[in-house]
Amino acid sequence: MNKLFSTVAAALVACVTLVSAHAQEVAGDAKAGAKKNAMCIGCHGIVGYQASFPEIHKVPKISGQSAKYIASSLNAYKKGERKHPTMRGIAASLTDQDIADLSAYYAASGVVEGTSALAAAPAAAGHAAELVAKGNCTSCHGASFSAPIDPSYPRIAGQHDDYLFVALKSYKNDSSAQVGRANAIMAGVAKQFSNAELKELAAYVGSLPSDLKTVPESRFR
Repeated sequence: MNKLFSTVAAALVACVTLVSAHAQEVAGDAKAGAKKNAMCIGCHGIVGYQASFPEIHKVPKISGQSAKYIASSLNAYKKGERKHPTMRGIAASLTDQDIADLSAYYAASGVVEGTSALAAAPAAAGHAAELVAKGNCTSCHGASFSAPIDPSYPRIAGQHDDYLFVALKSYKNDSSAQVGRANAIMAGVAKQFSNAELKELAAYVGSLPSDLKTVPESRFR
């Protein structure tokens, strides 16, 4: 019986590994993504559009983020690691191919070929500089806050500061069924700070030069 159990367990592990590898190998098609973004453009395709949950804040700029970060985020919503109800509902409806296509589309959206990489960000002043050092933010997000060490990490320079504040606070919340994000690294960082400090940190990062954009859809222009 133990031998049979071990054999079945090994087969299940192999199956999960194959499925996971397949999901990682799905190639995204930006042109296909442009035809699948109907549920995205109502929020992310309108400049300055505001969400009202869990508090009023601008929805994030996602044009110009890396495809791997967008895919990672959508999969986190799909798995419930990010708990925003609207985004969870949208992500749950997407296949691996949908996610790959949408990620490819937004990674290319608004990008101008030949644009130089952003230089190191202007140093924060006063208390904000202490917060950046305490959080060791550049170790993951790069000196420009737009060159993360892993493509599944976000570019955060120039992101809406009210969104950054809400996102940072969400990493401190691991008990609510509707609010919060499960990420051990970011939870460890965010929980070092008071909400007032997170707001100050978000204001600095949001003020930086950015690769991120909100690209309006032609139907909204």
